[in-house]
Amino acid sequence: MSYQNLIFLQNLYRLKSVGFKYVDMFSINETNLHMMPTSMQKLRDDISSCHLCDLSKSRTQSMVGIGNENADVMIVDFVVSQLEDEQNSYYTARSGEILKKICQNVLGLDINDVYFTHIVKCKPLGSNTPSFSECNSCKGYLLAQIDLIKPKVIITLGREAYENLTGELDSFENIRGVVCDFKSYKLVPIYHPNYLLRNPELKKITLNDLNTIKRYI
Repeated sequence: MSYQNLIFLQNLYRLKSVGFKYVDMFSINETNLHMMPTSMQKLRDDISSCHLCDLSKSRTQSMVGIGNENADVMIVDFVVSQLEDEQNSYYTARSGEILKKICQNVLGLDINDVYFTHIVKCKPLGSNTPSFSECNSCKGYLLAQIDLIKPKVIITLGREAYENLTGELDSFENIRGVVCDFKSYKLVPIYHPNYLLRNPELKKITLNDLNTIKRYI
């Protein structure tokens, strides 16, 4: 879903919430009404006020992302965890520590030098996996973030983040560590830190993947 379509839906929901049942026909592509955001602040405001899916009713807050808005490396996780939502903080728990070490010790980047965000900007209800429509509701925001940041490399964490961003359903084992073309960017899927905690023998493979990424930054 494009950013313009997201804004279009936002406007319809607002009209419905105040009692409108009919509006005159208008074009979804009227660029004067639905311009792409020109700043991360405008995008943050749009995400924070989003009500495109039911997650907006139960969230503590929308978690837009954190880090350098001109980063060479953008890291994309799948969903906001319960701990991230409760603490309104990124890089939480043991998986967050692994991600910090990946940035600092392997890529040679401070966490303030990268940009970290999620496919789905609000914590899912309970332990549920977000539905297709919930993921799709956020996709335009993520694509707008990518185009504003213009990273050299996008790193997706785990199968779900890769599939939801790209729409590709390749075998993750076949695509992991491969440098892919995504729009005008390079994208590399790697194992999720939580998966590495459960399978520490895969850390060496991930180290090789990260060394591949270093050649592009």
